[in-house]
Amino acid sequence: MTIPTVELPSGARMPTFGIGTWRMGEDRRRRKDETDAIRHGVDLGFTLIDTAEMYGDGGAEEAIADAIAGRRDGLFIVSKVYPHNASRRGAVAACERSLKRLRIERIDLYLLHWIGSVPFEETIAAFQKLKDDGKIGDWGVSNFDVDDLQSWDEKDGGRCAANQVMFNLARRGVEFDLLPWMRQRRMPLMAYSPFDQGPLARDRTLKAIADRHGATPAQIALAWLLQLPGVVAIPKSADKGRLSENFAALKVKLTDADLAELDRAFPPPRNKRSLPIV
Repeated sequence: MTIPTVELPSGARMPTFGIGTWRMGEDRRRRKDETDAIRHGVDLGFTLIDTAEMYGDGGAEEAIADAIAGRRDGLFIVSKVYPHNASRRGAVAACERSLKRLRIERIDLYLLHWIGSVPFEETIAAFQKLKDDGKIGDWGVSNFDVDDLQSWDEKDGGRCAANQVMFNLARRGVEFDLLPWMRQRRMPLMAYSPFDQGPLARDRTLKAIADRHGATPAQIALAWLLQLPGVVAIPKSADKGRLSENFAALKVKLTDADLAELDRAFPPPRNKRSLPIV
């Protein structure tokens, strides 16, 4: 199965389905299992890998480096900079450290992990230098709501390539205003925590729909995200079996009846909601 792609504002294309690595790299005793899992995911056909300097204090990036050694071509690597490192000089230095840990020459998409105290202008200037120097392909943000994204856009001139936020069936608030705003600008939304950190994988409604498709509740949660235009799903797993299960969600095609049932169980928002952040 080939994973579809979405076009970034720059014209580059990003896969709509990938591997998340949050909480990887925190324990060296698990390093081999994590590396093997990422490598297995790439073998399955995942080409998007999402990470951050925060994850395992760089340990997740090192695990990715081991997993993709000798097979960088064709992969789309995303990493993120800490807000306190996002100054004009700090972001450049942080990116160079991430590149060294990843053992690659360029990060395809580099994100500001969340809003800190550094003025947006400084971070944008650093991102532009990194792009000019060929160290990143595109840049974007994470955990930004509409007002934040509008403020960034005013200083960025429409160059922000993506926004990564928590989005799943149980957390649909972004559909009220953030997702429509981003779609108008052809800016992909990267959805983290697609299982709401676990509960959706055990939900009764998802189980009933999954039984009809010969699937699992987790696959239904992913299939729902994957059918949404402009949305990129990045479930995290360090388990080979779970990664195989996740990848097989590409085969699940939800019907109109399935989607209506999901809307009844998890109603879309009718008003503004706070952006969830974990």
